[in-house]
Amino acid sequence: MGQMGLEADWGQLDPDFAAGKKALAAQDWNAAIAALKLASLRDPQNADIENYVGYAYYPLRQMGRAMHYYQKALAHNHRHRGVHEHLGELYLAVGESAKAEQQLAILEEICLISCEEYGNLERVIAIYKKQLTR
Repeated sequence: MGQMGLEADWGQLDPDFAAGKKALAAQDWNAAIAALKLASLRDPQNADIENYVGYAYYPLRQMGRAMHYYQKALAHNHRHRGVHEHLGELYLAVGESAKAEQQLAILEEICLISCEEYGNLERVIAIYKKQLTR
């Protein structure tokens, strides 16, 4: 999974958003989900929050919930690079490599020049394909 952009100025964030990001950094997925959902109540149009909730559901292997939050994030911002990266990783995890490659193509279009999210997803797809040929 890609980096979560933890360099944000914590003081500028909603306290629940900040608590959620700290919980993500500590890999406390359930605490992250709880805090981020509270933050989302106050800021329901925030694609970052929805992306992070999806990201926290992923390691819990709750793919349907992760997908739901990624889709909500894209509804708020269809050009959100982090969501496309995470969605591509989720598609690989469930064996849908063609859909993962669609997310990579979307990232290529959004980024124009190379971006971290594109590189991360491209690397994960390459590893996935290598494992298939073994």
